[in-house]
Amino acid sequence: MAITVRTSFQAAPVQQTLSDNYIDIQTEGWAQQYLPDLVEAEAEVYGKRTVSGFLAQVGAEEAMSSDQVIWSEQGRLHLSYRAAVNTASSGTIDITKDIDGQTRTTDHGIRVGDQVLISGGGQTITAYVSVAAATNATITVLPYSAATLAAAGFVDGDDDIRVLVFGSEYAKGTSFNSQRANKPSFTTFTNKPIILKDYYEVSGSDASQIGWVEVSGEDGQNGYLWYLKAEGETRSRFMDYCEMSMIESEKAADDSTILGGENGLVGTEGLFSAIKNRGHQSSGITGVNAATDLAEFDAILAEFDKNGAIEENMMFVNRSTSLAIDDMLASMNSYGAGGTSYGVFDNSEDMALNLGFSGFRRGSYDFYKSDWKYLNDLATRGGINENATAGEDVRGVIIPAGVSSVYDEVMGKNLKRPFLHVRYRASQTESRKMKTWITGSVGAATSNLDAMQVNFLSERCLITQGANNFMLLN
Repeated sequence: MAITVRTSFQAAPVQQTLSDNYIDIQTEGWAQQYLPDLVEAEAEVYGKRTVSGFLAQVGAEEAMSSDQVIWSEQGRLHLSYRAAVNTASSGTIDITKDIDGQTRTTDHGIRVGDQVLISGGGQTITAYVSVAAATNATITVLPYSAATLAAAGFVDGDDDIRVLVFGSEYAKGTSFNSQRANKPSFTTFTNKPIILKDYYEVSGSDASQIGWVEVSGEDGQNGYLWYLKAEGETRSRFMDYCEMSMIESEKAADDSTILGGENGLVGTEGLFSAIKNRGHQSSGITGVNAATDLAEFDAILAEFDKNGAIEENMMFVNRSTSLAIDDMLASMNSYGAGGTSYGVFDNSEDMALNLGFSGFRRGSYDFYKSDWKYLNDLATRGGINENATAGEDVRGVIIPAGVSSVYDEVMGKNLKRPFLHVRYRASQTESRKMKTWITGSVGAATSNLDAMQVNFLSERCLITQGANNFMLLN
């Protein structure tokens, strides 16, 4: 094969010695008097390239033996519903949904004798429930301050009505036995693990070659590697896949062509999908100006107030959102010239100025902010966000800290679990959290394949409990 020295090169996708991917190290020609120094160290031009580690910070990992995870989450304690005015003159209201938007018709908890607050159409009144059939979504109310709902200002067809049960009133000697009992409400959720696989292969001939390059691996190890360096990169990439799949995966929709196949693929619910389906989303804190960002941040707090009101929360955001939050907080700081602060250096002007904020308190909530490499890196979500339309990008997530108490359907008891944790398949003899095995004829021979194959496998799913306490910034 003739080799032609070129000034431009075409890299081969695999390790092959071709005429157009030969590089002449002697750029001035082999006839020059002295050999050049060869820099053997691999240049780390992208810094730390792995993005895994997010789930290790915010959750936990637990073994599971079943093919499915089923858990139940508590419903709200108080009875509050969305409704529509049926006939204002007769005081009839149709219950449509609970306050969280779940359809509620005949299974609502309003009973005869209940006192309710009714708001909508610009007015709020107190009323008494005179009719509430167990098999009907329509109730009849009698206002305390007016003759009818119509007299109180309500109109037929108004479908933006809120109804809250706040007590009851009964006449002397009235029996309560005829009323149905309200049972605690709960919602059941399920998720299934997915199987991830990858492998690295090097032929027996190439494994015997000596082609050393001094490298620094992703975990900080230093030394001279060749094919093990490539295997290490495959391993690191697979570990990133294990985490990214828990973040980005979705369950297959009913009309998806993925369903019904021979392999039984159904997908799994990742973090972003869980928040979109069961949590909250905000387009605020975009860095327009500090006052606007603060107002939008307070709107997020108001949404938390409506739900679990978890006091401590962690924010994982991209660089632009992180800087917007820093600017928002700096504008509220009255110390130092122009509202700036000299941070941890005793407020000394002679020391470095610290304009970054990693933790702060607003209202009754504590927030701990951290940059998320996954949202910044051009080769991961950072590149996708650059090309996504407004509202489809992901600028960050707000995740509650601590644990929640849920009923585990498999174990049959209440358990305290982190709001976010990974379940992986395991038994007494087999753990599929992160399996690695080597096959082939290189080293310890296991087959007649003249190569070494390093296999990777994991079977896992993410459990997002209490998604109503999560916020996605997009």
